[in-house]
Amino acid sequence: MSARVYGTLLVAAEGPALRVTLNNPARRNAIGPRMVNELLHVLADAAVDDGVRAIVLTGAGDAFCAGGDFGQMTSGGAESELPPKGDYADLLLAMAQSEKPIIARVNGHAMGGGLGLVAASHFAVAAKGALLGTPEVNVGLFPMMIMAVLARIVPQRRLLEMMLFGERIGAEEAAFIGLVSRAVVPEELDGVVKGWVDKLASKSPSTLRLGLSAFAAQGDLALVDALPLLRERLAAILATDDAREGLMAFLEKRPARWTGK
Repeated sequence: MSARVYGTLLVAAEGPALRVTLNNPARRNAIGPRMVNELLHVLADAAVDDGVRAIVLTGAGDAFCAGGDFGQMTSGGAESELPPKGDYADLLLAMAQSEKPIIARVNGHAMGGGLGLVAASHFAVAAKGALLGTPEVNVGLFPMMIMAVLARIVPQRRLLEMMLFGERIGAEEAAFIGLVSRAVVPEELDGVVKGWVDKLASKSPSTLRLGLSAFAAQGDLALVDALPLLRERLAAILATDDAREGLMAFLEKRPARWTGK
């Protein structure tokens, strides 16, 4: 990773994972324009770093992310030292299209814009006791941007209840409706995350990259359009060195030696 200076994030390599911590605990890690911009830079840097096999997103202190930082939204907030890369909608799109798996480690409450980060991640594990919700309607707003990612993973009627009533739900219900992958006691968060990272790191980097790219590309397509696209993407994977190595290793009954090519 490039040596960047972040004002709202803590970024550190942890083996094959890049741990990204939303770091504004005094405001319960509320997300504003500066944090959005810094997250976009982290994702762009991670995309071209072969050492990063997964990205773990979490929050400092006892919250994951309390939602939008209304103070920054109205005042413009502190300027980032990094060049501008986009806004919150760009961030959600970059996460959904990331070719590196993103794991949301939901250590505490995730509201509004913070819930959007959870929904846009590929995996999410939440601590029991954490609340997740869309309270925007209670202050005369509506969760417009996050609706796009929530609607892809939450049943429609349950999502409408959450958004129109401004509901907060517990981690266990969030797991039941598919908003997070699972809910665990806080002491088990790191073990679950490490297990996922280790599994991802054991797979072919090129296969994961091409697979996630195809998953994102087919998401909004009708079946008649998705199948031809996926046929092409399968051909691209079959042409990689890792696919040839994987098939050979299977036939020879030995572990595959991935090169990421």
